[in-house]
Amino acid sequence: MSQAKILMIVTSSSRMGDTDKPTGLWAEELAAPYYALVDAGAEVVVASTAGGRAPIDPGSVKPRGENDAIVERMLADAQLQEVIAHTRPLGELTVEGFDAVFFPGGHGTMWDLPGDAHVKAIVEAAYAGGKFVASVCHGAAGLVSAVRADGKPMVQGLRVNSFTDAEEREVGLASVVPFLLESRLRELGGVFEGTDNWQVFAIRDGQLITGQNPQSSERVAEMLLEALALRA
Repeated sequence: MSQAKILMIVTSSSRMGDTDKPTGLWAEELAAPYYALVDAGAEVVVASTAGGRAPIDPGSVKPRGENDAIVERMLADAQLQEVIAHTRPLGELTVEGFDAVFFPGGHGTMWDLPGDAHVKAIVEAAYAGGKFVASVCHGAAGLVSAVRADGKPMVQGLRVNSFTDAEEREVGLASVVPFLLESRLRELGGVFEGTDNWQVFAIRDGQLITGQNPQSSERVAEMLLEALALRA
């Protein structure tokens, strides 16, 4: 696994559209997969739509000492903090040399990933190149604009998962987000599968690996590692 190289793409959106609601990357959804991957020997490059500092959703971080262990590790990790402060601009990268693309979530993704031309190009190139494409929670917003070589949505006919409409309603943001992610994936022809709110759930269909919520972050990374190991 020491030679696996993962391109992790995070949001640059710090506000929910034109509202004053702060958002960004959900801390656990970066920390859990990042450490699962690097602890297994993979190299992870973190990029964002705008480059520079990736905004962390303030709702995902508590005062030091009050977070889950994985977030505490992230907060104490000077190297990862430097990575978060200086993410690579996605437009400067290609998928050449990477084995997989990974999208952590956070509500910010709903505003910049779906319409970003570089996200679309990276995902399409990764999928066409036989590489793995993984997402957790709202990270699946990075999948909705991608199409296959035949012009059909990339997710069409594939088993897929994301933050569910029921979870969106429970957090009170169903009328704030630009669209409901589960519903959009279904509209694109994805075979959506999910479980109860806040339960660990992730599925793999060929090159595509998707997970439902923050609780599923580590599981998505584990499934990606398993898939890479089988291919090696």
